[in-house]
Amino acid sequence: MAFTAAVAEAEAVAEALISHGGQICDAAMLLNPLCPITAAKVLALKATVCLLLTMLIKAQVRITAFSALGVVLLMLQTLVFLAAGADMVLAAGGAALVAAQQRKGAAA
Repeated sequence: MAFTAAVAEAEAVAEALISHGGQICDAAMLLNPLCPITAAKVLALKATVCLLLTMLIKAQVRITAFSALGVVLLMLQTLVFLAAGADMVLAAGGAALVAAQQRKGAAA
């Protein structure tokens, strides 16, 4: 019984849309919210919208958090690279100093 009422309402909505040139108007208000099928569709749509909004907010928070984490890790990587470069310069300078001292000792 409720299914046939829902079908009749859907047909009425379709006829109202066709009579208005296909424009969306007050014909959408003809749906009966007390019909179990319509109510189930509306609840499913609300649940889907809530789920999608939650996922969107979660993704935005994750992007922001990992973006900040990425910046911190990039700075750390840069500092480690500069420290390693400085160590290599010190090691090369020390090796040159030792080589110069050995040449002075060998020449004397």
